[in-house]
Amino acid sequence: MPNRKSKIFAAISIALLALAGIAGAARLQSQNSRVILIRQAPAADHRIAYGKDEFQFGELRLPKTAGPHPVAIVIHGGCWMSQYGLGYMGHVSAALAEAGIATWNIEYRRVGNAGGGWPGSFEDAARAAEYLREIAGKYSLDLNRVTAVGHSAGGHLALLLAARHRFPKNSPLYSANPLSLRGIVSLAGITDLRKTGTACDREVIQFAGGEAQQKAAIYDQASPVQLLPLGVKQKIIQGGADNIIPMAMATEYAEAAKKKKDDVELIVLKDADHFQLVDPKSPAWAAVQEAVLALVKPAGKAK
Repeated sequence: MPNRKSKIFAAISIALLALAGIAGAARLQSQNSRVILIRQAPAADHRIAYGKDEFQFGELRLPKTAGPHPVAIVIHGGCWMSQYGLGYMGHVSAALAEAGIATWNIEYRRVGNAGGGWPGSFEDAARAAEYLREIAGKYSLDLNRVTAVGHSAGGHLALLLAARHRFPKNSPLYSANPLSLRGIVSLAGITDLRKTGTACDREVIQFAGGEAQQKAAIYDQASPVQLLPLGVKQKIIQGGADNIIPMAMATEYAEAAKKKKDDVELIVLKDADHFQLVDPKSPAWAAVQEAVLALVKPAGKAK
């Protein structure tokens, strides 16, 4: 009997150790995916200011092929906070440039910078997008094939770029003739500022600013889900292993967009976490790149 009990105890111990190893590997994978935040990205071809503030600039990367080039406006995340910059999205930008798409990786004023938060952060994103009209000729950019690619809080700003015609006409954020976009690729984007359960819940409050009553109005003004339909193609990509932005953020937005007759596709990468979506070395990258390429392919022309 003692031998039998010992064998059972040993088998249980081995099983528990195996489970612990699996859990540890999962944690390690999540930690490893954050390396993208500090990994040095390939240098940009040009750093160009689109405004006078030190944070109003973009990094332009060009394909090696002859233009005119389709363009991806690339917008970084980081809960709109000043400690997070555009550096890590340089990897996305370089990979897309290698695939034949010019990339305009934009910086913007964030919470902690003078003028950052709402509406300054979005005003910068819009201004950076419009600045493509100023540099298109010099760098052979095809403004009939422009898309916006945003990650996390950057996904929020990317979706808002397609909603500028949806703001009230008396709003300074309204534009009757914004730069035309072929579509949006939102990578674990924040689509509804009223939703909780994200890693940016506290930062949403800082981003909105103002008093409680003002915040309520801002949550509506600044939430892409409240501005549907956007009228452009949208590819909403979400990782199933993302513990920063919950899956419900993507699924509920996609359902709402479809009800408003928007052309939206929800792409779930079940094994991907938050940062693997923006790592060209990860298994998730092929699906992300394919989504961007699909929006800028030559067939047909945007207005």
